[in-house]
Amino acid sequence: MPLLGRLARRFGPGALPGAPPLGSLRGQLLRWLLGPLLVLVALNTISVYRNALDAADVAYDRSLLASTRALAERVSIVDGKVVADVPYVALDSFETDTLGRIYYKVTGIKGETVSGYADLPPVPANVPRSEAYPALVRFYHANYNGQPVRIAALLQPVYDDSMRGIALIQVGETLEARRGLSNQILFDTLAWQALLLLAVALLVWFAVRLVLQPLMRLKIAVETRKLNDSSDVDPTLVHKEVRPLVAAMNSSRSRLQILISSQRRFIADASHQLRTPLTVLKTQAELALRECDRPNADPQATRAALREIVHSIAATTDSTVNLANRLLTLARIEHGGDADGAAAQSEPASLRDIARQVGLEMAMAAVAKQIDLSLEADSECVVQGQALLLHELIANLVDNALRYTPQGGTVTLRVRPGSNGVVLEVEDSGHGIAAAERERVFAPFYRAAATLERNPGGAGLGLAIVRDIATLHGASIALDEAAGGQGLKVTVTFPPA
Repeated sequence: MPLLGRLARRFGPGALPGAPPLGSLRGQLLRWLLGPLLVLVALNTISVYRNALDAADVAYDRSLLASTRALAERVSIVDGKVVADVPYVALDSFETDTLGRIYYKVTGIKGETVSGYADLPPVPANVPRSEAYPALVRFYHANYNGQPVRIAALLQPVYDDSMRGIALIQVGETLEARRGLSNQILFDTLAWQALLLLAVALLVWFAVRLVLQPLMRLKIAVETRKLNDSSDVDPTLVHKEVRPLVAAMNSSRSRLQILISSQRRFIADASHQLRTPLTVLKTQAELALRECDRPNADPQATRAALREIVHSIAATTDSTVNLANRLLTLARIEHGGDADGAAAQSEPASLRDIARQVGLEMAMAAVAKQIDLSLEADSECVVQGQALLLHELIANLVDNALRYTPQGGTVTLRVRPGSNGVVLEVEDSGHGIAAAERERVFAPFYRAAATLERNPGGAGLGLAIVRDIATLHGASIALDEAAGGQGLKVTVTFPPA
């Protein structure tokens, strides 16, 4: 059975790449049950037929031997000659046998034909003596008068006072009776085996249909379930072997509900966050139009007012673009890390090289605020992950540190091996985050009070993105005070590659 199971899994429908989709389970069960059963019935039919033929041959050979013995008892020596006293009744019986024609021949001691059909085929040299009977008898097939015959050749000792020797008695019969019996046996065997196969097929079909009824009930229960019904499917509707599948369906449905709820919450938060800057943009555009339509306005004053409004529009647009980019990044991370929603394949990545690239990209922003941005990374520090998302994680941490660090401060980016993996640290000399808010700042759109005062245009998504990327890579994240008690230190610990 294990071998059959492996063959079914390996060579069954849908086992090979590119194979056609699986069809009906009922059809597969019937094929796997009735197919081997049909082969077994065919083999059993052949075996039964051959055994019946052997039994019929034994019975007919025994009857043929009895006739040969009866004829041998009539053979004797008279006046120095072998004679066969065959009654006319026996000869008439030989000639008129309704089951087949019977021929006989009696050969004397010296090979002379004593009685019967002189041209009856002789005993072939390679025919062995039959071990089934104590008599010296041989059975063989031959053709006589254009018909196949079965012949029994019996060696019969004959003797008197003047001589002794061995006479050969041959009795043959045509095969009509044997063939008729063989055909009858074959017909009866096929008829009974066909009835048996039909009965078994009906029972198997009924059993398969009965066994698959719970799956149909499960199908109906899933199809008729309402969209807002988040309850689990009852696993007792199906057999014990199918309950793990129902449990997996329930688990998948629960995860899907969580994802749908998360997306709904994300859409609601995103629409709320985007509404404000878009309203501001509309107001600024209306102010610009109103300034242009004001009669008798001083051109210099109008130009200055429009320049100020345009600068405000540009700043609002930059903030809106930044918010939209953060929202898209957060949505991409929630879908597994790539733009198409499919999980990208992780690979070894050098955290030191990624940190160096982020430092070079952020250098101009640090110079603009006169912030000392430094990188401390002595070793390669390889982690398993997606380089693009790791770059996004470090960029968000450095960008937050630069935003909330006062002019002339310091931001330090460290990459070092740790006791439990690879450690990434971003430490700044800003105002930090209160201990009571360090867990809440990872929620999307939440902003700490200190950061809200110093940068009201932020989106509140940076640490949420960092948290999601760290979770996707199996890393842990912690917020602490920077060295000296001022500023914030963000520590991300990655598992070793």
